[in-house]
Amino acid sequence: MSRPSPHEALIYLMVVTSASDRDMTDVELARIGVVIRSWPIFEDFDENRLIEVAQACQRLLHEDGGLERVIHLAVTVIPVHLHDTAYAAAFEVATADMEMRMEERRIMQLLRHNLAVEDSTADAIERATKARHKTLT
Repeated sequence: MSRPSPHEALIYLMVVTSASDRDMTDVELARIGVVIRSWPIFEDFDENRLIEVAQACQRLLHEDGGLERVIHLAVTVIPVHLHDTAYAAAFEVATADMEMRMEERRIMQLLRHNLAVEDSTADAIERATKARHKTLT
């Protein structure tokens, strides 16, 4: 398989986060779509390719050492100055259903470590994301 583009690698991290508990919910998939349609980083990405990219990620995940390989590919492809953006995109998906399971927490810890996101930056991303997801009820 060829190296993913930076866009594809960002999507891989969102898919890994969503699939971490072996249950990609409709809410999480919808949130990936929202991120792709609304975040400036994806302005020149063809959103019609989302399913294709997600399926490529799923195939990689099913190989031996798949999770580690996907994370390594993403970290090496995504420019360093966008590592915090990658973490933010993954966290956006992790909190989409307002419930972060143990598996999602583990993935977020792995991503924080592998992307070398500073604790203060990760804390700010997490707080802002949680605040954005709150509702009146």
